[in-house]
Amino acid sequence: MITVQQAEQLILDNARDYGAEIVLFDEALGRVLVENIKADRDLPAFNRVTMDGIAINYQSLEKGITIFNIKATQAAGDQPIDINNADECIEIMTGAALPESVDTVIRYEDIEIKDGTATILIDKIKQGQNLHLKGADKKQGDLLLTPGQLITPAIISLVASVGETELRVKRLPRVVVISSGDELVDVQTTPSPYQIRKSNSYMLQALMIQQGLKADIRHIPDDPEIIKQQLQICIQNYDVLLLTGGISMGKFDYIPQALKDLKVNQVFHKVQQRPGKPFWFGKHDNGAVVFAFPGNPIATFMCTQRYFIPWLNTSLGLAPKQPVYAILATDFSFQPQLTYYLQVKLTFNERGQLSATPVEGNGSGDFANLADTDAFMELPLEKNEFKKGEVYKVWIFNQI
Repeated sequence: MITVQQAEQLILDNARDYGAEIVLFDEALGRVLVENIKADRDLPAFNRVTMDGIAINYQSLEKGITIFNIKATQAAGDQPIDINNADECIEIMTGAALPESVDTVIRYEDIEIKDGTATILIDKIKQGQNLHLKGADKKQGDLLLTPGQLITPAIISLVASVGETELRVKRLPRVVVISSGDELVDVQTTPSPYQIRKSNSYMLQALMIQQGLKADIRHIPDDPEIIKQQLQICIQNYDVLLLTGGISMGKFDYIPQALKDLKVNQVFHKVQQRPGKPFWFGKHDNGAVVFAFPGNPIATFMCTQRYFIPWLNTSLGLAPKQPVYAILATDFSFQPQLTYYLQVKLTFNERGQLSATPVEGNGSGDFANLADTDAFMELPLEKNEFKKGEVYKVWIFNQI
């Protein structure tokens, strides 16, 4: 049985690049960029007005002129209108291109407009104020984005502003979620007193959606031949198999043997952790990877957060996320020599520190308890007693 750290490294060692594809820019949110994006023109492309008001030539103020005749009104997108005389101004709107004959904008709040004239009401005016100058952000040809960046709403705005209608992004792996067990029935079915509804599959599918993946769902009964047939089909048609259930030491846990028969190379089976000790991971020669999680909901959920998502991010070329740590809010003890993933509720204390309060449930089958927590706190196997005020890594799965 291997440690959590060994399991993590073995999984990351089996990360894989799935290539690239072209997508429309407005459908690229959450994808990973694999090309350079450059400015097609200066940003901003002109001297842009940043306040509604009037535009004047600053030299007029130096000559003592404080009352200006409004020659015209210019909106954003209009062709610039120049003044001809020192005592003229342009009434101008935010976003408009500044005419060459003026160089300073005075906002409406600092002027009085009456009978076609604008009177300046303040003394302190700075030449060039209320302007965003051409090329101040980037010059034409400057590099804006580089490969490996996660495409966010801000990046969507940026690529739209430079006319990039298509983006080259990392291709996503094809994922299938597979549940097993004759005790599982459809969500719409009323279970007998000895059955349960299929919930893990939908939880995993929802987690995939959060990661920008589409996942198909399959269910296989506790029949060795059907298990092998269905797994073979999935290995041939998907890049990632996420299995839940059927991998422990029970009489009807046929999946490890079926994977072996199908030439899926076992990388490890069992990790020194709770929940999720029976976790199985392997890889087929065709490149398909198999994450086989225990059937207990908390174990499936935790293993997906702790192992699959970091593997996915590595496969997509994203930089490793900075670890997050929290202060344990109360004493806690755990006796087995296993890394323990404690469910916690996270809050910020008055000093801005992240604090984790244990929310103890009734084991890895208590999925109802999961809805009241924000993260798993990773408690090292080298200790059994954990004291209030000690700091440990947390794996956050709910926004706080």
